[in-house]
Amino acid sequence: MNDDVKGNKKFDLEARLIDFAVLIIELTESLINTRAGNHLAGQIVRSGTSPALNYGEAQSAESRNDFVHKFKVILKELRETRVALKIIEKVPLTKKLELTDKIMTECNELISIFVKSIETTRKNNIKENK
Repeated sequence: MNDDVKGNKKFDLEARLIDFAVLIIELTESLINTRAGNHLAGQIVRSGTSPALNYGEAQSAESRNDFVHKFKVILKELRETRVALKIIEKVPLTKKLELTDKIMTECNELISIFVKSIETTRKNNIKENK
C-alpha cells in the first residue's frame, strides 16, 4: 500500500493519518476557551489522533479478523471525529472554519478508504475460506 502512487503524490496511509492528527491538534488549540469548547477539544483530540495510533497497531494484527477489527475501531473514531467537527462548525467554536473544512474533507476521504479496506479484506477472507 505504501508504494502506490496517487497522481504524483505518494500514497502513504500512515503519513496521512499522522497529518490528520496534526491538523486535529491544530484545530483543538484554536477552539474557544468555554465549557463547550473545552469539552469538544478533549473529545476531538482523542478521537482525531486515535486513528494514527490504532493504524500502527493494525499493522501487527494477528489475523485477518483482528486486522478488520482494528480497522473498524479506526473507522469508528473517524466517524466520531466527523460528528464533533460538524458541531464545532455549527456553533461555531473556532474562528478557523477553513481549517475545519479541510479536516472534514480529509476525514471523509479517510472514512471512505477504511470502509473500502474493510470490505476488501472481508471479501478476500471469504474467498480464502471457501
